[in-house]
Amino acid sequence: MKHVPLEKLLDKSGDSVYKLVNLASKRALEIAEGQPKMVEADPALKPSTVALLEIADKKVQHKK
Repeated sequence: MKHVPLEKLLDKSGDSVYKLVNLASKRALEIAEGQPKMVEADPALKPSTVALLEIADKKVQHKK
């Protein structure tokens, strides 16, 4: 299992845990429905983990 540090993610989401959870859940749903992944990831990783990796790499951002 891949670990994504919370501190790294909060910096990318405007320091709001609510925004981070909302963004990650929406993106994970998109991935689960078949949208292509924006980062190189093991196919065995869960969509939620892939979504967090995308947020950490600034591939997905919250709309302002």
